[in-house]
Amino acid sequence: MQTRLLKLTMKEVNSMKKILTLLFFTGTFVSYGQTGVDLTASGDRYIEPAYRVALSPSIVDTTIETVIVEYPLLSLKYETKTEVDQINPASIKTVEKLPQLYNTYVKIGVGTELMPIGEVFFDATRSRKYIYGAHLKHLSSFGNVKDYAESTFDRTRVNLYAGINERRYTLRGDVHYNNQGLHYYSASDTLGLDRDSIAQRYSDFGFDAMYKSHKKDSATLNYQIGLGYNNYISKKPLNKQDVDWRARENYVGLTSTTWYKYKKETYAVDLNVRFNGYRYGLPDSTLTGLDSGIVLNNTIINLKPNITTTLQDKRFKAKVGLDLTFDIHNKTKVYIYPLAEVKYSMFNDIFIPYAGVRGGLEQTTFKSLTRENEFLLPNVYLQNEKKPIEFYGGIKGTLSKRISFNAGISFANIRDKALFVTDTTFSIGNKFNVIYDTMNVTSIDASISYQLQEKLKIDVNGRFNSYSVLNNSYAWNLPRMEFLVRGSYNLFDKFLFNLDLSLEEGRKALVYEMGDDVTVENGQFVKSLGFITDLNLGIEYRYNKRISAFIECNNIVSQRYMRWYNTPVHAFQFLGGVTFRF
Repeated sequence: MQTRLLKLTMKEVNSMKKILTLLFFTGTFVSYGQTGVDLTASGDRYIEPAYRVALSPSIVDTTIETVIVEYPLLSLKYETKTEVDQINPASIKTVEKLPQLYNTYVKIGVGTELMPIGEVFFDATRSRKYIYGAHLKHLSSFGNVKDYAESTFDRTRVNLYAGINERRYTLRGDVHYNNQGLHYYSASDTLGLDRDSIAQRYSDFGFDAMYKSHKKDSATLNYQIGLGYNNYISKKPLNKQDVDWRARENYVGLTSTTWYKYKKETYAVDLNVRFNGYRYGLPDSTLTGLDSGIVLNNTIINLKPNITTTLQDKRFKAKVGLDLTFDIHNKTKVYIYPLAEVKYSMFNDIFIPYAGVRGGLEQTTFKSLTRENEFLLPNVYLQNEKKPIEFYGGIKGTLSKRISFNAGISFANIRDKALFVTDTTFSIGNKFNVIYDTMNVTSIDASISYQLQEKLKIDVNGRFNSYSVLNNSYAWNLPRMEFLVRGSYNLFDKFLFNLDLSLEEGRKALVYEMGDDVTVENGQFVKSLGFITDLNLGIEYRYNKRISAFIECNNIVSQRYMRWYNTPVHAFQFLGGVTFRF
């Protein structure tokens, strides 16, 4: 088989050689002939006729059938239980109109020993923008303290106020006038003192104005500016030629506060300027050998920068700053007082512990001294009270929605503290003078309050004071223990009861001779002023919304305790009257 294939192949090879030789020469001839030879021939060419395919195009694909697996449907049943809680329907109280307000409230009454009282309140009704009103009150007594000199008194007060509330600012202003008459009755009635010779009268007139911005934008600087003026004078002397020999005082105060909130911090600066000019008699002159003229100009400038920050959703709050004070009195002195406080709210304001340190300069004025002790001499020397440092701390909070409390302790160093002592130089011992001393004071305070809506309110306050005095045996006339209970009860909105109970203990007075309850300590005669119990009860019966009747029982235990040394108070007093609203 292989030999035959070889023979056939050789023949084919020879034939192919001949054919290739012929094609070579023919191609060579044609290639050279194209350059200069044209061939012309004729013949017939057969072209098959065209026809259209009758079939339409289609896609031929192979389909693979999927095996369908069928699963039987399982029937499952779960036991379910549905409970519907009962929802009590909401109670909605429909108020057709707000309770009617009355512009005017009048209180008129009279008490034992011919003690008339009159009081008038006038206020604007509901208004979001405007506030205005007036308050007038008069109280006097024509009765005397048994076994003592003339002790009648009268007090009249007038106060007018107005204000504007706008979205971006608040404007307030008020004008006041007070007139108080009294007698220096700390002397035996057997002396036969003329009532005019022991009479005193204080006249007080002044005004205050305040502007406060409260822009809501946190990037805006807010501020508050206040201006105040007060004129305070004592009674004219009996001799007309001595008209200048009385106490006259003019006070002008400018207060300002600026604060800026940035994130969780509030940056604030307080700038206050207070001027007080006190004058008694004529300068560089004397009325008697001891009574000389006094002129005191006292200016205090405070610059108090501080920063307040809040953390942990406002539960933690801290304030840090200082008080730079310029005391321009007889000579200029500069003081720097600390200012720091921290407090933290625990358990949603149930307990709020707090602690801090502070200090400051308190301006002493003739008005502030007589507001504390009205039996003061008109010729007193004024010296500002300084508190270089005070540490304090405590805890306050709410035990429930009805009970709140506060308990704290403080340690303070006070310089030039005003103490009242009996005067024997310019009077017969029936007036008081002022001395100043340095002391360390420790105070422990505690208070608790209970309020059941507007039906029952009870406040209990207690304080214990410990004094360490530098130059005196005691802090004269200052109490060691103070206890106060106040309560009010509304019975069926028809009977209103008010109760006040005051207890004081530990007051000492400086005297100048031996006597009952008088001891000698460090060369000073010390008299104990005893324990004070003052209980007052008031009852009001409301006939209707406009008319009511009241009675007030003061000093129910009828204790003639010593308000100041040799200055007892009135015994039991009864006061009754009516009130009107229209």
